[in-house]
Amino acid sequence: MRLSKKGEYALRSLINLGIAAEVGRTLVQVSELAESEQLPVKFLEQIIQALKEAGFVKSVRGKFGGYQLAKPAKAIKIGEIVRLIDGPLAPIRCVSQTAYEKCTCPDEEHCGLRMLMLDVRNAIAGILDRYTLADVVEVTLRKLRRDGLPLPFSQIAGDGPARVSARVAKQLAGRAQKPRLDATEGVLHQLLGDYTI
Repeated sequence: MRLSKKGEYALRSLINLGIAAEVGRTLVQVSELAESEQLPVKFLEQIIQALKEAGFVKSVRGKFGGYQLAKPAKAIKIGEIVRLIDGPLAPIRCVSQTAYEKCTCPDEEHCGLRMLMLDVRNAIAGILDRYTLADVVEVTLRKLRRDGLPLPFSQIAGDGPARVSARVAKQLAGRAQKPRLDATEGVLHQLLGDYTI
């Protein structure tokens, strides 16, 4: 499984909509989402439309309209979004639960490659289906607050939300990356636990 650009943009946009909701922002325009993450607007519009059709976001029309989550962030599993945008999580079709296809192997039941790829699919699905959008939003906000950075989509001294997000990105880019967490435990898992971040 490889996350496509479309899948990445969908997840980043949903995370930003979740952050906006947490900081009290009810609606966000596509242009703001695109600017905050430096994404192409036209491509993002298509992605947001797919998310809307699937019931993950809803829109409000008009001059002050925009998008918001259609259901609580805790009700949106990350795996649902990846499957919607990028399709099955399985690296080969003969281990897929949603798009199974018989492979060319003459003995599928005893195929070592299939058994290995089934473990890979289960590991990926286990992680993506364990975490919700709310989990990712919580960790993101917690780390921004810890580092004393302004929260995206918050109004600060006349700055629009996109400018705040761009400023946060510049501040983060200037920091040295120091590994602090044990990757074998899963970074998100540790950050949601009692670990200091």
